[in-house]
Amino acid sequence: HVQLVESGGGSVQAGGSLRLSCVGFDYSSSNYCLGWFRQAPGKERVGVGVMYTGGGSARYLGSVEGRFTISLDNANNTLYLQMNSLKPDDAAMYYCAADSASWGWCMDGDSWLSGSFGYWGQGTQVTVS
Repeated sequence: HVQLVESGGGSVQAGGSLRLSCVGFDYSSSNYCLGWFRQAPGKERVGVGVMYTGGGSARYLGSVEGRFTISLDNANNTLYLQMNSLKPDDAAMYYCAADSASWGWCMDGDSWLSGSFGYWGQGTQVTVS
């Protein structure tokens, strides 16, 4: 059973920081593709970042690269998205996603952008002013 829950969203001034958290997966029993996506009002969902618990380099949306960092807390099975230097264009509903994966399909090119993850959280709102 996987029930993802995001937290950490809120309202922040431009230039500020937020750290989003996602819990509800247990990679001790399975490797996971773990991703963050966002959807702004009236826009389609886009991938923000992705990592694989089995290894490989995290990938990021170009506009957040260098500002956002995806990471994993091994002890607590918690996925994080550290967001620094936030801009108004970063405002969106942010979703974490997980997909049990015996191999890192999400590390294969831009395949993760398809959003083909088995589990999704409810979303956490990020507002930047």
